[in-house]
Amino acid sequence: MAAILLVLLTTTLVVGWFGREDFVHALTFPGRITGAVLIAVAFTSFVGAAAVVDHWLWRSFPYSGMVALIGAFAALLTNALLVVETARGDSTAYLALFGALTAGSVWAVFAVWRTAVEIPAPKRVAAALVVSSAIAIANFGYQNLYQPYQRETRPLIGLSLGNPVLSRDRREFSVPVDITLENHGDVGFYVLGTEFHAMGEKVPLSQKDRLRMQWRADAEKWSTSQEVNPLSRREIHQPGELVEARPWMPYGQWIESSDTFATRVVVQLPIDTPYDQLAFYATASLARKDRLDLEPPLEFKAYSWSGKDVPGWVREQQKQGLDSIIYRARVHENNAIDERTRDPRYVTVYWRFGTHGANVATIVARNGEEGRIPTAAEERELVSRYGLVDVLRGPIERTLWDIKSRG
Repeated sequence: MAAILLVLLTTTLVVGWFGREDFVHALTFPGRITGAVLIAVAFTSFVGAAAVVDHWLWRSFPYSGMVALIGAFAALLTNALLVVETARGDSTAYLALFGALTAGSVWAVFAVWRTAVEIPAPKRVAAALVVSSAIAIANFGYQNLYQPYQRETRPLIGLSLGNPVLSRDRREFSVPVDITLENHGDVGFYVLGTEFHAMGEKVPLSQKDRLRMQWRADAEKWSTSQEVNPLSRREIHQPGELVEARPWMPYGQWIESSDTFATRVVVQLPIDTPYDQLAFYATASLARKDRLDLEPPLEFKAYSWSGKDVPGWVREQQKQGLDSIIYRARVHENNAIDERTRDPRYVTVYWRFGTHGANVATIVARNGEEGRIPTAAEERELVSRYGLVDVLRGPIERTLWDIKSRG
């Protein structure tokens, strides 16, 4: 009896603790339901423990054996599911705990069953156990299997160009660019990083039709460049050069469901600029608010050219002319089980810029593992678990011949 009580009361304490945390703090409605189910299991285990005492000692309640059996079975099912969940985490202590509780629950069910438990209407009791088990497994499967792989939702970036404006001395001109971020989905997003950049492009025209071999040479550049210039009979596209780059939305902020953020940036150039056209890009790196909790602030950590503890791959990019500004913040899991059984994770944001463009990259990793480049499978798992989304817009191109002719 003492061993059965130990298993049921320990299950009550641990499962009840996880249940309360999820019921109060989970980021999704299914997570709150999981918390309520765990609280109900904790209560059932506690009542089952009381029934074990009555069944072994006093037998004042004729069906105490059945109640004890139900409590032991609920503990078995829940502990087994928690073993599956914690096996995906980092804590060997919790895995060992739930493994031991599962083994103890198996023994408790067998020990109670062999005492010739009296079960009124056994078919109804069996049906109730099957239905409750199916509900618990279905909720577990939805929370841990279906939900991470449901259809993704993502905001949209709008990028529109205004009419260029000449300065009063007609030596410079400016191009206003309106940027909007529209969230038509049903979940909010954290803004991990944004960037807007403009590229100047030289596009001289050939006096005669370009040869087929020149088209092939242009096509071979598509796999080595972020820019994809068209194959043209007369235009000779040259690699673009960065004219301007900047963030366009505060770091660590968020955009709620059905919300819109709008801003305007202005790109200024001299009238005698050597470029024939400008190409504009805007990107945003986001994370779903129902997949992680971002602990503020998302703060500056280092520059790639002067900071300490910069990952090796960032230093290699630095040598190749791609500079980085690094930001970092702690992230929390969207449910109590993962929060307690996984090592702390941090999101690191790399705002990168160089002669041939700019972009934002994000990595979620344990402390000290920011320098390890994840495999393709690990990258997909991170994107799914934390709802990471990259939204891209561009290129939006604008020729400058009409502006330069007015100078």
